[in-house]
Amino acid sequence: MERPKVIFLDAVGTLIGVKGSVGEVYRQIAQEFDVEVSADTLNKAFIESFKAAPPPIFPDADSQDIPQREFDWWRIIALNTFEGAGVLKQFSDFSAFFSELYIHFGTAEPWFVYPDVLPALVNWRRMGIELGILSNFDSRIYSVLQSLGLRDFFASITISTQAHAAKPDPQIFAIALEKHHCSPEAAWHIGDSVDEDYHAAKTAGLRGILINREQKLALSSQSL
Repeated sequence: MERPKVIFLDAVGTLIGVKGSVGEVYRQIAQEFDVEVSADTLNKAFIESFKAAPPPIFPDADSQDIPQREFDWWRIIALNTFEGAGVLKQFSDFSAFFSELYIHFGTAEPWFVYPDVLPALVNWRRMGIELGILSNFDSRIYSVLQSLGLRDFFASITISTQAHAAKPDPQIFAIALEKHHCSPEAAWHIGDSVDEDYHAAKTAGLRGILINREQKLALSSQSL
């Protein structure tokens, strides 16, 4: 198998995961605001709210406006999550709660790095392969990667909110490739979503590689 020039990696579910679940993190911080609700209820409501949200691409936003647009996008998801869980009216100050929640997810605290990630990144860097992040996450990814000790491995970070395109749109892959002056045929993309990572990468001309964390498939560099 020919060695790629660039390997792009998805972020959440591929490199990093949420400790416990999103619902558990939401529950813990909600408790600080005297709101009691189960993590399972919140997790189910979050999944529904997240699926119903439009892609975070903000095509009409200037670069300086994107952080606020990201904040507002996530605020609606959180609002709908707690509404769906039937506890929204229990908050005396939802805005204060959400601000704390949003800041929290921009730190290392709610995240963990999958154990196979660091060895793979070290090995790929040793082999001279360029690495990039290609994610539908928001600009908090910079602080999260930095705080988790991963930032320096990546020559590029391409996220939907800044690219004005989101996976599975081939445009976001084209933007990422341009940063490396790389043809699609010379690049791989690794991610945990069948549609947004595997099929989307193949449609864009890259080699798509699916990683299934639920079945504990390793993010391995042994096949290179």
